[in-house]
Amino acid sequence: MTAVGLDIKLEATYGPPPWPDLFAAFDNIKDLGLDGVNVRTLYEVSPTLDPGYLREIRARADELGLYLELGVGKVNPYMTGEFPYIRALGDGSYLAGMQKLIAAAGAIGVTNLWSATGGFKPELPGYFSTDRFRTDTSWPQQLAATEKFLKLLAPTLREYGCRLNLETHEEITTYELVRLVEAVGPDVLGICFDSANVFVRGEDAVQAARRAAPYVHSTQLRDAALVVTDDGISRFLAPIGEGVIDWQPVLDALLGANPDLNLTIEPIEVIRAEMTLHPYDPVWLAGHPDLDAGELAQIYRLAHAYDGLSLRTLRTPDPGFTFDVFATRSADALRTLLSKESA
Repeated sequence: MTAVGLDIKLEATYGPPPWPDLFAAFDNIKDLGLDGVNVRTLYEVSPTLDPGYLREIRARADELGLYLELGVGKVNPYMTGEFPYIRALGDGSYLAGMQKLIAAAGAIGVTNLWSATGGFKPELPGYFSTDRFRTDTSWPQQLAATEKFLKLLAPTLREYGCRLNLETHEEITTYELVRLVEAVGPDVLGICFDSANVFVRGEDAVQAARRAAPYVHSTQLRDAALVVTDDGISRFLAPIGEGVIDWQPVLDALLGANPDLNLTIEPIEVIRAEMTLHPYDPVWLAGHPDLDAGELAQIYRLAHAYDGLSLRTLRTPDPGFTFDVFATRSADALRTLLSKESA
C-alpha cells in the first residue's frame, strides 16, 4: 500500500511550528492516521548532529511505523550565505557542513534526502522574489555553480548510500532539474516533486510530473488554485482535490515510474502563499527558455476554469485554515484516488 505522510519544518517560515519538538510532531502525525514524515530541517532537529539523539529520533519513527525522510540544506552557492549554521557545522566550509549533514542522516539509515536550489523572498517585488531573477548574477550562472557543488557532494552521497532530491521549487523548472540529475548522476541525485510549485514556472502539473517521474524519489504534494489577475496569473495553495490539478495522471506518472514512492503532503496554514506568473513581461519570458506555449495555454485554461474560492478570500488569512485541516483533507483525497487506482 502506498504510504501517505507529511512534510514538516521546525523552523518558522510563516509562523511558529505547531509542535514543541520532533517527538510531538511524530505523535501528531500518527494521530492524524498518516504513515510518515519528511523533516526538512535536520540542522534544527539537532544543531550539533548529536548521534545519540538522532538515533532516538529514528527509533521513535520506527516504533510508530512512520517512514522518515530528512532535509539537509540547499545547494545553490549563490544563496548559501542564508544558512550560516550549515557553514558553522563545517568550521567555515559550507561544503563540509553539508557533508556532515549527509553523514548524520546516512548513519541512522535515512538515505532519501531533500534539498532545493533557492528560496522565496515574499518581501521582494514581482519575480525578484525568487533566486531565478537575482540581479547580482544570472540563473545560468547559478545552475552551473550548483552543478559544480553537487558534483563535490557526490562522493559523500555515494559513501553513505544517500540520494539528494532537489525540489521542483519556485525558482527552477523540471527541465533544469532533469539536466542536473543527468549531469551529476541519478544514483546520487533525484527530484522531489512539488505539484503546486511547477505552475509558478509556467509548467502544467501533469506534464511536469511526466518529465520528472523517472527521477522522482520524494514528493511534496498539494493542490493549486489559479486566478488571472492584473499582474498575470496568481497561484495559491490548496488541499489536494480542491484546486485545478488533474491528480490521476499525476499519480499514474509518479507511481508508474516508482511504485514504492512515498506520497508526502506539504501543508500550509492560515495563508495560501500567493505566487505570480508574469507571462506578459518580456524579462520573465526571456528567463524561461524551455517554456512550452501549450503548457502556458493550459495554465490559462485551468485558471479560467477554477471556480473555487474568490480572489479576495484566497488572499485573506484564515485562522481556521490549520495545518491539521490541510493535512487531513489532503490525505483523505489522496487515499480516495489511490483506492480508485487499485480497484
